Formats: sequence, structure tokens, C-alpha cells
Amino acid sequence: MAKKLGYRSRAAFKLLQLDRRYGLFERGDVVVDLGAAPGGWLQVAAERVGAGGFVLGVDLNPIAPLDRENVRTIQADILNPATADLVLGCLPRKADVVLSDASPKITGVWDVDHARSVELARGALRIASHVLKRGGRFVVKVFQGEEFPRFVTEVREQFGFVKISKPQASRKASAEAYVLARGFRQSGGSRASF
Repeated sequence: MAKKLGYRSRAAFKLLQLDRRYGLFERGDVVVDLGAAPGGWLQVAAERVGAGGFVLGVDLNPIAPLDRENVRTIQADILNPATADLVLGCLPRKADVVLSDASPKITGVWDVDHARSVELARGALRIASHVLKRGGRFVVKVFQGEEFPRFVTEVREQFGFVKISKPQASRKASAEAYVLARGFRQSGGSRASF
């Protein structure tokens, strides 16, 4: 179905479903997509923000160019502390939305895979806290497990509203969940809702 509709990955449907349910994007938004390869989420974000918006894709691996003027990609490690400044320097202004569908290389050892997933999610949260504007939105994939509640608490400390969701496009057996946050508080702030 993804190929039929021109999306680079089936993960695009997860973001489409999350956006349909929670209204993640607005026309003209500046969006950062962390762990963006192969580009399915970039395609969805670019469609949603329109020509007046801007989408930056970040991944360890090169991302094949998208035929869209409002999309730029860079190769960088979201776990490297210097990446937050690199990302900010590529944006026309602070971001409205930070997305991360980053996934670790699966080892099959659950404790290791879960720990690596949380590490990537924390890297995404660090970047989001550096590049998001006040009131901004954050969506991150995390494998559920022992560290999951602690990570959700960390997100709650920085955002006015946090929700956990699993889109229908996620495989039933998958332990992945998406943490959606709205109302980024640079230093305190009022609560927001989806």
C-alpha cells in the first residue's frame, strides 16, 4: 500500500493516523524529523505543512532526496550532543514540531533493545528541548518496558500535555508506543491538550 501511494515506508501510515487523530501539524509549520530515513515521515510532514512550511530530516544514514523544495536532510547522530546546535542552525526559526520514529538496530535481546530505544528517545527529547518553540509539539517512538514510565515522566516535566498512543498501523505484536506531547514549556507554562 505504501508503494502504491508513493510513500517510502509503511511507517508513513503511523504518522498519518497519529495526525488524523491528534492534529499534529499546521500549514506553515517548521518540523524536525529525527531518525528520518528512508523518508516516509518526511513525505507526510511535507504534505501536511505545505509549501509555506519547512521540514528537516536527520539520520545517521543518508536520505535519498525528496522532490520537494521545503525539505532538507542532514546526516547526523541524534545521540551526539552537538547535533542539537547543528539542527537549530539548519532551521529558518525554532521548530513547531519535533518527530522521532528512530529505532535501534534490533538484537533480539529485549532488555538491550528496550534500553537502546529509550536512549534514542532521550536523545530526541534533548534535541526537542533545544530546538522547539514555546508551545511546540513532540512525537517520539519508544519500546515499552521497564524504563518507559520514567521516560514519560521526563517528557511530562517539559510539556503541558502528554499522551501515549499506538496507531493501528503498528503491528499488534510490537512493543512500540508513541509518546505525543504538546505545550512545550521552555521555563514553566500552562497546560495544553490534544
